[in-house]
Amino acid sequence: MPTFPALSTSDRLDALTPPAGDVSVVVDTDAYNEIDDQFALAYALSATGLDVEAVYAAPFHNARSSGPGDGMAKSYEEIQCVVDRVGREPANGVFEGSTEYLGGPSEPVDSPAARDLVERARSHEGDDPLYVVAIGAPTNVASALLRAPEILEDLVVVWLGGTPHDWHTAEEFNLRQDVHASRVLFDSGVPLVHVPCRNVAEHLRVSLPELREYLDDGALSSYLVEITEAYFEERAGPGPVRSTVQWDVVPVAWLRDPDLVPTDVVHSPELSSELTWNRDPGRQFVRVAREIDRDGIWTDFFESVRR
Repeated sequence: MPTFPALSTSDRLDALTPPAGDVSVVVDTDAYNEIDDQFALAYALSATGLDVEAVYAAPFHNARSSGPGDGMAKSYEEIQCVVDRVGREPANGVFEGSTEYLGGPSEPVDSPAARDLVERARSHEGDDPLYVVAIGAPTNVASALLRAPEILEDLVVVWLGGTPHDWHTAEEFNLRQDVHASRVLFDSGVPLVHVPCRNVAEHLRVSLPELREYLDDGALSSYLVEITEAYFEERAGPGPVRSTVQWDVVPVAWLRDPDLVPTDVVHSPELSSELTWNRDPGRQFVRVAREIDRDGIWTDFFESVRR
């Protein structure tokens, strides 16, 4: 792994201070993986106070793709579907990301997304950081950091993945898709806001009746209901009481209002080769989410999307 700049404790804590105004954002998303990415992207593009400069397509591999490259391509198309229905383009466009995962801890993967993040961080102006909302395998983000370590001084990465630091395992979909990239987030020293899935983001559930009640009949709302209906049909359940977890909405909610996602500043854990968390009080500080205000997040989401 390359040598990364060492931030002072005071500079790191300043970077990790929750935002209190308008922020510049890029979104890195495996948008076709499930349906929560579409909700998160719609929220980010619709909400006031978030200036979405660019959106990056992240790789993924599960039953919805034949491999990480196919997952990235499908995510790129899905991002365009959401952007079209929101009616608000990211200021600088949508970029294709990596077609493969990192081959090693110091092996970045070239992509338009990684290159754009490097250039965007280098040209970022103002006292506030550029926030990277990463809601998939962090391949594009890690590749940018490995290519240009100095950009960590201008970034704050808000990543959804893994588990709480006291959990018996760190393993989770986003983390295990690209373990090398996940480890870069914790080892590079980039200011990191970690949103665990287990016991934190997994509590952000929503049902179809709620969506039908609180969304309007516009193109975006109709699309969100449509893909949720299709997702339920794809995963037929045992009875009429159905809800879906909207994990990826949580990092966006933290940027909108940090009180909706209470966090603590702790020492960064180390991701072991067994995919467990090793606690080390000598490591740098990160901010980690401990809970969510489920009703508050959905209230803000519905107001933002309807607006």
